[in-house]
Amino acid sequence: MALPLSDLLMFGSGEKKLAACVVLLLLELFMEGAEAGSTNQADIDNHLELGKDFLARGQLSDALTHYHAAVEGDPNNYLTLFKRGTVYLALGKTRFAIQDFSRVLELKPDFTAARSQRGIVHMKSGDYDHALLDFEHVLREEPQNGLVNEHYSRLRPAKEQWELVQHLMNNNDDQNAIGMITQLLEISPWSVQFRQARSDAYLKTNDVLSAISDLRQVNRLSQDSTEGHYNIAQLLYNIGHATNALKEIRECLKFDPEHKLCFPFYKKLRKVEKQLVTGEQAREQKQAEQCISAGEAVLKHEPEETMIRYEAHKLLCSCYTTDEQFGKALSQCKQALDIMKDAQVYCDRADALLGSEMYDDAIHDFQSAIEIDENNARAKEGIQKAKKLQKQAERRDYYKILGVKRNANKQEIVKAYRKAAQKWHPDNFKDDEKKVAEKKFIDIAAAKEVLTDPEKRRQFDNGEDPLDPESNSHGFRGADPFAHFQHGSPFQFKFHFN
Repeated sequence: MALPLSDLLMFGSGEKKLAACVVLLLLELFMEGAEAGSTNQADIDNHLELGKDFLARGQLSDALTHYHAAVEGDPNNYLTLFKRGTVYLALGKTRFAIQDFSRVLELKPDFTAARSQRGIVHMKSGDYDHALLDFEHVLREEPQNGLVNEHYSRLRPAKEQWELVQHLMNNNDDQNAIGMITQLLEISPWSVQFRQARSDAYLKTNDVLSAISDLRQVNRLSQDSTEGHYNIAQLLYNIGHATNALKEIRECLKFDPEHKLCFPFYKKLRKVEKQLVTGEQAREQKQAEQCISAGEAVLKHEPEETMIRYEAHKLLCSCYTTDEQFGKALSQCKQALDIMKDAQVYCDRADALLGSEMYDDAIHDFQSAIEIDENNARAKEGIQKAKKLQKQAERRDYYKILGVKRNANKQEIVKAYRKAAQKWHPDNFKDDEKKVAEKKFIDIAAAKEVLTDPEKRRQFDNGEDPLDPESNSHGFRGADPFAHFQHGSPFQFKFHFN
């Protein structure tokens, strides 16, 4: 029987294309009638008809259900078995497809379409010996079969290349092995053996993400094994991807909720992942205390895994800096950078160094960040800010004058101002002490003016003194410092307290 549409299946580039070809093939087979002597039982015919309808709508799993029923009703109908095999193939269930095609050939050895299909599945699965046997059998019957001839001509060179790959890997030449396996996968994309080998080679070259990508394909081709999900989860966790690892381990538990490896790993992973997510959210929302608590919890739950601990140190580096606990921040930043150099961590540590007034070291860290990421805007702006702050350090620091943190809110600033103004009011002092108090009081008033004015505070935080006459700003310096106060004397005013 001529099956021109079956040739299309040989070059299906994906499940959708293959499924479409399957639909056309089966429609053609239905129109040709039951050449193989299929039974006339009404229920079998009904299942076949329903299977065809589901195929037409692209519902392959539903179609497969009805072909199962049809095969059970007549297990010796080679044509129905062939149809089910093509649906298996469209679904990527290669092992079952081969079983059906093999059963077809037991029932009808001269059905070359089934033998061609089985050879193609063997070839795409990397089983070159069995593919050669099937193609040679077809070519004895159809020596002019162009597609089978083309496939056949590629098999022996591919087989030799696989032998060379194994030699390269045995000699630790993994980089060249990866390139050659990639070529083989163009011929045999369903080969578990090839993908596993390339995954192993990627791991040996420290390309973990590529290794995981291949392992996902191995797992899919192996019908989602629990072992596969566990191995992928472990690799993801090893590189610090806790959230993705948790998703993977949950897939394992779907198959076996009490899995001896997946379940205990899940319990630990769930705690770590929750704290990492909580910490990151707190960091983004500037909730330093909650962020620090989460980061410390991660270090407690995971005492060994380097990259998970790196994520915790990185988190703590940022959040301790935000909370102006600069000593602790520098310690956490160092521990993170000892594990992996990262532009963000360098910038966080540079900010902690700025807070500690270590301007040269801060500039050095910002430069290190630029060496990793030459387009890092934060680092470039940080260098300019550090230089301005270094220059500003020779002048007044309004935060220090009022004794408040750099992230203090307006209410905290006003409260600190009132307390300092009461303490250093010149009317409380005499003689030389009065002169010192007057200087202190002027600085206190200047600090309040700058830090309670959003625009002036922004300028100061960027390393500029808005009251410095050199910056052409209008403020205390270069003008009458007491012009801001009412009454004849600058010190004749009242404080109003709640």
